[in-house]
Amino acid sequence: MDSRSQVADKCPMPSLCRDCLTFSDENPGSPAPRCPACRSPRLTAHAELFTLSIAHMDCDAFYASVEKRDNPALRDVPLIVGGGQRGVVSTCCYLARIHGVRSAMPMFQAMKLCPDAVVVKPRMAVYAEVSRAIRAMMEEMTPAIEPLSLDEAFLDLTGTERLHGAPPALMLARLLQRMETELGVTGSVGLSHNKFLAKIASDLDKPRGFSVIGRAETADFLRPKPVRLIWGVGTATQAALEAAGIRTIADLLRWERADLLARFGSMGARLWHLARGEDHRRVSRDDPIKSISKETTFFQDTADPDLLDGHLWRLSEQVADRAKAKALSGRTVTLKLKKGDFQLISRRHALPDHTQLTDRIYRAARDLFQPEAAKGPFRLIGVGIADLAAESEANLMGDLLDPDAQRRAKAERATDAIRARFGPDSIVKGRSLR
Repeated sequence: MDSRSQVADKCPMPSLCRDCLTFSDENPGSPAPRCPACRSPRLTAHAELFTLSIAHMDCDAFYASVEKRDNPALRDVPLIVGGGQRGVVSTCCYLARIHGVRSAMPMFQAMKLCPDAVVVKPRMAVYAEVSRAIRAMMEEMTPAIEPLSLDEAFLDLTGTERLHGAPPALMLARLLQRMETELGVTGSVGLSHNKFLAKIASDLDKPRGFSVIGRAETADFLRPKPVRLIWGVGTATQAALEAAGIRTIADLLRWERADLLARFGSMGARLWHLARGEDHRRVSRDDPIKSISKETTFFQDTADPDLLDGHLWRLSEQVADRAKAKALSGRTVTLKLKKGDFQLISRRHALPDHTQLTDRIYRAARDLFQPEAAKGPFRLIGVGIADLAAESEANLMGDLLDPDAQRRAKAERATDAIRARFGPDSIVKGRSLR
């Protein structure tokens, strides 16, 4: 019996049923307890369950879940959301993941691993609509919401128990239940005492998970974990840490703060604090959106010009869709490239006026990419817009110096109108299939 089970045998262990939402302050009393009201095994029990208030909610295979909701024939089949033999996987359902399919994997590789998978094109406008509905549900719980993407957000429910007459844990379980019954999508929640640990917790029990990391167990939980668990430690940073003999968080704890600073700069201070479970960042919704971007990491490095150009178009289209959904426009187009040796290349181009048109974003990104194309192969490519302003500031007719820009702008607006009426897949550009 582990130490946590021994504590559970001796102390009250608050519990919550995620099916009937019954909660109790009594010890469940068995290694695999069931809800006393409905007998469901989906019981979350933790000594700090009703005192923690910082949460991270992450939808489960969001795009794929929406597709299965809208087409019941896809419910029991492996599903990949992506495009084209030379495209990549945007996301996939858990049935496909069992076969080894992962996001950003080339489609040809994914189909080799899971030849029976059904492939559907992304429908960003539909996903954005579902995301707005989830956000509205969150707004009923707390104003302190920090979205990270369409399908995940931090929430701070501190002080909301008096307002709702229920602890944050119960409100979060109710949110997951509403998402599933009203919107047909599932999510997982991580509950803890700061953002770093809440995000880790949300990934511990996917899908339909609800995991808790309390203050008392933070040190014991983190100590044996690999350093890659720390948010922001990618492949390059992990390699640098391993070169210094740091493979686990326990290894990090043996370093003095000054030594980490000397070896890794500002990242060293961050590592020192997070290794101890310390994260003082607030959940903040008031920070203005400074940019809109989208990027993809390839399963294998590539220098294929057609493949990369196809990604530039798809990324530009996704950025434009998000800008339109948020009623924003941007004046600066950004390009991000990461080479096989992890060298990062960033380029920016200021347009003469604001835009939210896919065509203008793509053409600017393509012009930024062309001088860099010979530096490949690349493992990541990203497109974004910055210097944001309201949609009303946008030039809706395109580049006035380009004689065909007005025609393309009108065609894009007409395409948007048709998709709004008949669905996102009613018109698909050939370039997006590459």
